[in-house]
Amino acid sequence: MTRVLIDPYPHQLGGHCGSGALRDLLHWADLGWDELPGRLPDEGLVFGLGGGLSFMYTRYPGLTPPIYLVGRNGDMELDFCRRLNIDTRRQQSEDADAAWRWVKREIDAGYPVMVWCDIAELPYLRVRLSNTRHDVVIIGYDDEQNTVFIVDNDREDVQEVPIEAFRRAHGSNGFPGPNHFATYPMRFPARLPDLLTCARDAAATAARVLGGEDSLLFDVSILPEGSLVASGVEGVQTFADDIITWPDQLTPEELTAAVKSIPVFVEKAGTGGGFFRRLQASFCRDVAQATGDVAFANAAETCQRSADAWSALGEIARAEQIDIQAISEAAQQLPALELAMQLALEQAGEPGAKK
Repeated sequence: MTRVLIDPYPHQLGGHCGSGALRDLLHWADLGWDELPGRLPDEGLVFGLGGGLSFMYTRYPGLTPPIYLVGRNGDMELDFCRRLNIDTRRQQSEDADAAWRWVKREIDAGYPVMVWCDIAELPYLRVRLSNTRHDVVIIGYDDEQNTVFIVDNDREDVQEVPIEAFRRAHGSNGFPGPNHFATYPMRFPARLPDLLTCARDAAATAARVLGGEDSLLFDVSILPEGSLVASGVEGVQTFADDIITWPDQLTPEELTAAVKSIPVFVEKAGTGGGFFRRLQASFCRDVAQATGDVAFANAAETCQRSADAWSALGEIARAEQIDIQAISEAAQQLPALELAMQLALEQAGEPGAKK
């Protein structure tokens, strides 16, 4: 066969690559919960069930932009699958041919397969910022045309990509580190475990991650000497306190790049809006509505307040004239909100009374 395509394959645009890809895969497998309207989960519920809400801030010399913000941890996808009894693993290799055989084997067997790709190497995205942890789903290939069929949360239609471009993206050595052809073969259960049980476990995990446990997205040893790294709720305070020092720490060009990157990291860089907190609020709201759990309803409100505060920070940083004082003051609102969110998720992770 020269052309293999898994069709139909359900797909919707998403705000975040990982949860958008996993949502589509669940819909393809026709897995959901009867308690949900329409039975199949939305992206926010999928994100929250990964338990990966996090915070990481780095300021590093010599790179553009000179800061990096991320609101999720590194193993959300694996944790989601473990929690829902989806059999998977992250296969990695230095051998491009072996990695391509992994992908073809899944497609030939009729399974879509999620992989990591560097957004800077995907021709349809047209971006310069490298991110080697971008999740996409491969649903087919054409040997005669030397192309791969990719489903991406950021594009409504299936993307037909030259095989060489795909290999560069799949085996990139870009930021925040080599993706080593990461591939996630998946086998799905006949049915999903209890929603509230999974949600409580995920909320408890998110609370621990916000407390600083396993909150880093990548190995910080790759950062240049002199870099500042902070994580968890305490890291939010470090970030807020650090902003006022930027004019002294950064060149004028770096300062501009740092400030202008804030709204990108908060709203545009595959965060689902509000620095992933809006997705987390949606998760809590869906669980509360489906199960009647009061703790999740309360957590939804605290997550929403944090999301709105992050969006407000991004809006201030987007102004044409840079006002570090105003940006710093907006950022100082975040630590208390993030702590309240952590505590609310901790409570949601415990058995609670229903309405």
